[in-house]
Amino acid sequence: QVQLVESGGGLVQPGGSLRLSCAASGFTFTIYVMRWYRQAPGKERELVASISSAGGNTDYADSVKGRFTISRDNAKNTVYLQMNSLKPEDTAVYYCNAVRIPLGYWGQGTQVTVSS
Repeated sequence: QVQLVESGGGLVQPGGSLRLSCAASGFTFTIYVMRWYRQAPGKERELVASISSAGGNTDYADSVKGRFTISRDNAKNTVYLQMNSLKPEDTAVYYCNAVRIPLGYWGQGTQVTVSS
């Protein structure tokens, strides 16, 4: 069955870094656009970053541009989110999303907490 399994979340101090991973299985990863979303308590889920199926095109929310980098390894069916210069407002549950209209899949999420 389809699985998206996120890992790499945790507690980090402001200014620190984390690398999230999302391992995919059960579908043809290489033809799906991959996205990272996040949802903070009391807020709507927001799109953080996306990457095209071959990895040649990326896009970011203004709030993370220059700090976050999305990448993918199609040989490993894995997408990554490198997060640098983390801020308290980056605290959220981060979700991996695979999309190829009309299909879409979600992971369970991984908690990222930025606090001193």
